[in-house]
Formats: sequence, C-alpha cells, structure tokens
Amino acid sequence: MSPAEALDRVVYLLDRDLAEGRRVAAYAKARDLARELGDDEVIRLHRAGELLDVPHIGKSTGHVIALAVDGGIDEHLAALEAETAIDVGEGAELRAALRGDCHSHTTWSDGGASVTEMASTAQALGHEYLVITDHSPRLTIAHGLNRERLLQQLEEIEQVNEALAPFRILTGMEVDILEDGALDQDVDLLERLDVVVASVHSKLRMPEQEMTRRMVMAVASPHVDILGHCTGRKVVGTGRPQSQFDADIVFAACARFDTAVEINCRPERQDPPEDLLALALDWDCKVSIDTDAHAPGQLEWQAYGCDKAARMEIEPDRIVNTLPADALLAWTKG
Repeated sequence: MSPAEALDRVVYLLDRDLAEGRRVAAYAKARDLARELGDDEVIRLHRAGELLDVPHIGKSTGHVIALAVDGGIDEHLAALEAETAIDVGEGAELRAALRGDCHSHTTWSDGGASVTEMASTAQALGHEYLVITDHSPRLTIAHGLNRERLLQQLEEIEQVNEALAPFRILTGMEVDILEDGALDQDVDLLERLDVVVASVHSKLRMPEQEMTRRMVMAVASPHVDILGHCTGRKVVGTGRPQSQFDADIVFAACARFDTAVEINCRPERQDPPEDLLALALDWDCKVSIDTDAHAPGQLEWQAYGCDKAARMEIEPDRIVNTLPADALLAWTKG
C-alpha cells in the first residue's frame, strides 16, 4: 500500500467515526500532498529524515507514511478498522434490503469527496444507486449550488454515470426551505432532478405556528420527495434543540402529498427522535433511511438508521430506498 493510499484509508475510517474535523483535514492534506509528490519523492524524503520538514506532514501523518514505507501499515489500519467499525445489529435485515442512499453531499457544496469518490464507495458498499443532493444556493456557508453550478454538476454526473454503469448516480438537491415555505431553487431545475430533499437550515427557533406553515408549504410541493432532518436537532457536543412545529399537521401533509420523512442517520442528528417517528408512522408516512453523508466513510452510517427502523418495526415496503432505481424514479415523478 502506497503512502497516499494508507493516508486515504485513514481519512475514510476517521470520517466513518465522525472524528474531529481538524484531525480529518490534517490527514486529508497529507494524503493530497503525498499524491502530488508521488511515491518516489515521499519515500526519498522519509529515508532522508526530511519528511517532517514538509508542510502539512506532522508526527501522526508522518507515522502513517513511515509505516507504509517500512512495513506495519496493515497492522495499524487493522486496529483502526476495528476501533471505528459500525456494528450492523438489529437492523441488518433492513440494511440488506436498501438499494441506495437518497441524501449525500460532495465537494460541489460542503462535502469532502468528489462525485466519483462518493459513488464508487456507495457501489462498493453494495448499493445500486446514490442520490447526490448538494445544497441549494442560499446556504452560502455550505457553498450551495446556484443555477449555473447545478447545471455543471448535472453534466458531470452524466459523464460519471457512463463510467460506473450499471451503478447509477441519481440527480438531486437538498433544497433549503425558505422562511415562507418556498424552495430555494428554480422550479424548472427542481422538475429536472430525480430526487429532491427539502430541509430547514435557518431560523430553526421560529415560532411553532410559523414553522408548521413553513414545513407544510414545502412538503406539499409537487417537487419535494423527502422531508430532511425534520427537527434540525443535534444531540452531541453543545447540541441544538429541536425546532417546534405541529407534528400532526406536518406529518398529515407528508402523508397527503406522499412526501417521505427522512430517518437521518448522522450520529449527531439521529433525527427524528423516536416519538416523532412513531407519529409519522401513525400518519402512514413513507420513510427514507439516509446518511446525509459528507464523506465516503459516512456512507456506512445507514446501519444506525436501520437499527432505529427495526426498533420501530418499520416494514421494508414503507422505506422508499428499498425500491430499485426505476421504481424510485416512478415514485418521485408520480
């Protein structure tokens, strides 16, 4: 295994473990530098004792490079693999039934990997398709896609699809739900996309009545297929409280307009909480078990959502991403 390959695997495993962002970034910078320098130069620098003099190579990243050059990298990675492994527990049967993931991000917005890297990883994990849902333009902090950039992304996806066939990348967007319930992208582009996830990202503490109306307006749109991370909560670190809305009204609207409620698998979100998910099921809503992955390693997080779905006794036929790609598209277009 080359130094760059070893560093790349470390990045993958740290992302899978939701490691601290600066730590992941340090390994990613070292990986990119190793690729740029090439194996021969990296080996020369290591053997000359000059590796740590190179910008973006520190003790930890240098240690991985040394193991890759001198031997021992397999043992090091095996330990990290075991430490970050995700147990597919009670949701194993549901995880095996999933055909794809309907919510993922790339370097086009705030993700850490290219369309090709994300799709190739999804394929390796056994998926038949991956929906790329980068952010819409208003979310400038996430480098959201305006009209021009979305069109450019659609061209790239078409090219990558040709290379990865029969695996399929489905086009999509995580479109921001604006304060009045409107959607943050041109209607003709939303019509063109395969799958649209609509999420609230701003003014999460607006009054309950206003938030309810905002969400209902979005899920009632014929262009919206999935309601993303509906409460907006975060349950790790300093955390973030969930938004207040009339869940009966919102989930009744989801059922009425056949908009799926997302089970967001991100460990820091775990959204919706089980009481609200139970209410969505009472309203006979469909669900979508999605990682909201921003890096390849995070695509393994579906196990978390599948475990939750298994605890809630959700049948596979209520989960939209158990559908084959053509059936999923028939649902979204219908």
